[in-house]
Amino acid sequence: MFDSNRMSEELQALKVDVTRLLSTGEEIFDSSKDRAEALADQIRAALTELGETVEEEQEQLQGLIAERPITSLASSFALGVVVGFMLRRH
Repeated sequence: MFDSNRMSEELQALKVDVTRLLSTGEEIFDSSKDRAEALADQIRAALTELGETVEEEQEQLQGLIAERPITSLASSFALGVVVGFMLRRH
């Protein structure tokens, strides 16, 4: 009725299956971790590039304003008037 050899074989097979599943889970985790790190590196590179571009544009804008202060002031005033009218209508 109770076959200890068969039970031992079943337990051994179960142990092998669990070990295989755990190692597969670790491989999936490692693969996901590698992909996440690669994506993080890409995001860091994109943000660095964006920061450099914004800095260059800021320098150009400051130069333009310094070259033409009256024109810049008049443009800012006109923009403020337009925004004021738009906000007043709503």
